[in-house]
Formats: sequence, C-alpha cells, structure tokens
Amino acid sequence: MNNDAKVSKQDTFIEIFPNVYLLKTSIRLSPLLQMNRNMVVVRDGQDLIIINAVRLNDENLQYLNQLGVVKHVIRLGDFHGLDDQYYLDTFSANFWSQEQHQTYPELVPNKIIDTDVMPPIKNSQFFIFKSAKFPESVLLLKEYKLLITTDSIQYWNHWGHTSFLSKIILFVMGFRLGFFIGKPWLKRVSSHQNSLKDDFQKLLALDFTSLVAAHGDVLKDEAKIMLKGVLSQTFE
Repeated sequence: MNNDAKVSKQDTFIEIFPNVYLLKTSIRLSPLLQMNRNMVVVRDGQDLIIINAVRLNDENLQYLNQLGVVKHVIRLGDFHGLDDQYYLDTFSANFWSQEQHQTYPELVPNKIIDTDVMPPIKNSQFFIFKSAKFPESVLLLKEYKLLITTDSIQYWNHWGHTSFLSKIILFVMGFRLGFFIGKPWLKRVSSHQNSLKDDFQKLLALDFTSLVAAHGDVLKDEAKIMLKGVLSQTFE
C-alpha cells in the first residue's frame, strides 16, 4: 500500500476530555469534492493511541510529538484506513482492527479487535456490530462515557471542511445536520432492512452519554438519548 498519504486541510488539536484530543480535518475526493473527517488521539501516560488516523501537517505533527509517542493505531471501520500505513511505517505502531476488511485489505492487523479483547487504553472496551457485512466497531472510553465511532453513528452541527458540491451530494445521500446513523454505511453493511437492529439495541446497553465519530462534531451528554430516538425512526 502507498504510505505517501496526502496532507489535507486541517485545524489544530483541541482537548475534548482530559487526555482525549480531536483534530478536525478534511478529505479531498476530487477537485470539487471535499468533506470533513476527524482524528482522535488518546494519551495514556506517554503512550499515544490514534483512532481514525489522518496524516498531519507539520504544525500538528509537532504537537503530536510533544504529547507523547505513538504506540497504537486503531481502525474501527471498513470505509477508513487511508492514512493508517503512514503511521505504521513512521512510528512502528501496533495496528488494531478487525480482520477481513474489504477496503484497504492489505492493512493487516497485528492486534485483532474483538469484544473480549482489551483495548490499549485503560478503562475502555470494544463493541462490534456482529451482524454487519463488513467490519465495523466502536470504542468506549468508560471514564468519560464517550463512544468513538467511524461511520455508524455521527453528529454534525455544521458543514465545515465540506465543499458546496459535496454538501449537495451528501444531502441527497441522507446526511443532515444533527444526530444520525450513516445511511450509506447502513445500506452497505446490512443484509436486510433490520439486520443491524439487535446490534444497535446491544449498543444502547453500554454506559455512554457522549459521541465523536470520524465525521462531524463532538456531542456531549445527550448521545444515548438521541440514539434511542434515531433507532425508533430507522428500525420501525
């Protein structure tokens, strides 16, 4: 796999919880198509754990190196993984993911994500959408009741880092400002209309209140309440 991932337009890191950092960035799909994406960094002592990796510009890379040493890269979703190889090569980090990804299948994990596997972060756990046709998982940081997702559950409160044409296309695809289950993702991973309903009901059993996905914004305190409402609309 080519590890020379392009550096995208990006903001600066913000600390959304103690030792949990969010970087809002973008991905350019074509000259006129650009949408937002997020990278999360968790600091555990001097170890850094990267979730939903994005290659950094010089300023943000310097900040990352000041935070600590990259030890782990976690891939939660099949749609993502474009920039993972860069981090694996640059930092010789452990690579966590489920097996048998269809997108970027050459990214082979040396640490397998499963529900009974402890993540490389204290007081956390993995959740897996077992009924999904393609790998998709969630990371729960129990201390902050924070769900970290990729494409499954998202919250958007603005269209930052998204081009005008992309807004139109995303709107047609079902993206709206607010809390939602990603429609393109759900369609791709579902074997039938309600095939993931049980998985989402099991996800609701986890103790969480906040959410940050690979796209959109941070939602604090209301994530579980909003998910309940979205599920009733999605799986009628």
